[in-house]
Amino acid sequence: MTPPSQAQWFGHPKGLFVLFMTELWERFSYYGMRAILVLYLTASVTGANPGLGWTNVEALTFYGWYGFSVYMASLPGGYLADRFLGQKKTVLIGALLLALGHLTLAFQNMQAFYGGIFLIVLGVGLLKPNISTMVGGLYAQHDIRRDKGFTIFYIGINLGAAFAPILVGWVAYQYGWHYGFALAGIGMLLSLILYAQGQKHLVGVGDFLGKSTQAEDRAKLRQPLTQVEKDRIWVLLLSFLIVVTFWGAYEQAGGLMNLYAEQKTNRHLLGMEIPASWFQSLTGFFVISLGTLIANFWTRRALKGKESSSLAKMAIGTMIMGSGFFFMTAAALQYEQMGQAAMYWLILAYLFHVIGELSSSPVALSFITKLAPAQYASIIMGAYWAATGLGEKLAGMIGAYSEHWGELQTFTGIAIFCILFGGLILLLLKPLKRLTHGADDDTLIES
Repeated sequence: MTPPSQAQWFGHPKGLFVLFMTELWERFSYYGMRAILVLYLTASVTGANPGLGWTNVEALTFYGWYGFSVYMASLPGGYLADRFLGQKKTVLIGALLLALGHLTLAFQNMQAFYGGIFLIVLGVGLLKPNISTMVGGLYAQHDIRRDKGFTIFYIGINLGAAFAPILVGWVAYQYGWHYGFALAGIGMLLSLILYAQGQKHLVGVGDFLGKSTQAEDRAKLRQPLTQVEKDRIWVLLLSFLIVVTFWGAYEQAGGLMNLYAEQKTNRHLLGMEIPASWFQSLTGFFVISLGTLIANFWTRRALKGKESSSLAKMAIGTMIMGSGFFFMTAAALQYEQMGQAAMYWLILAYLFHVIGELSSSPVALSFITKLAPAQYASIIMGAYWAATGLGEKLAGMIGAYSEHWGELQTFTGIAIFCILFGGLILLLLKPLKRLTHGADDDTLIES
């Protein structure tokens, strides 16, 4: 479907900024809760701020299953949107379930804890694949602004991710874990309100194809896939291997690296102890400060005719992100020698993780909207988030097994594997690009 005519703001459709603000507050709630989840699970059941008293292995295993479930739910969420409701309505339902889930966690009993987690899983599954697909629906097929638009959207994600761990973490430490969960719920309510009020800028975006006034759109629900479309789906599915690898490494942030900050890092600065959850904000702040620079770098390469395909960016991003774990290798060595690791190792690791993330993650979202057939747009985006969920589960497994392997070996192994894997993708780049049949080729479209 041709994107509807949209009012522009800073060279992009105004609808982008509605989705930007919606996702900002949704991610505030998600990352705020994520920043304290493992810490809450492992906190002692006694004391001024009691938690559940789980072991590190139990907490990391739960964290892995939680991340896996959240993103695997995107598959039915995408199917529901493509076949019955459209993306726009499905996002609204997901936002409502998320608000209920985060607020349910504010109650201090195990039934509320598991019930809240269940609602969050359902809500993310409905919202996540569909709001990303709506961003792609704002742009024409070969609009060179698409990747940059996804980077702007991604900055919105990380504004929420940057401030949430600080605010939610501070409230959780000062007043109790469940007050932190409640603050995350308030953020989700804001997301729901902003999305509902911004519908006038999303006319014709994310609607159900079956109710389109254009016969061509309705027919897409019944047409079989062409060979070109099948080839593009194959390359998308192969690209999901990059996604699993990337997030399997990157998501150590909320698990193993979070516990490393809490238990083995010297967090004292200027006479105060920095809460471990605050380190989760580093990635968000780095994305905000570096996002536009990295997006412009790749745009300039594209305009000069240099290699800047989505698959190349994803491979290089994985290699850069993986190299950041060498700083955690240094942290583990310092801990073995001195009994504590310095904070700057974590900061440097997160810096490299974000440089890799900005070259890979928003590009992957844009790549999907370029290649996915319209009738399967949300389902395939759901498959992308399901691959992210597999990465989350892998991250939890690696974190749990690090108790046996040792953190030094774990961090070093992750770094080496990511670099070798990214290099392999670059070697296979030409045949993979042929399968896209030109869908990943961009042209400059004046706004």
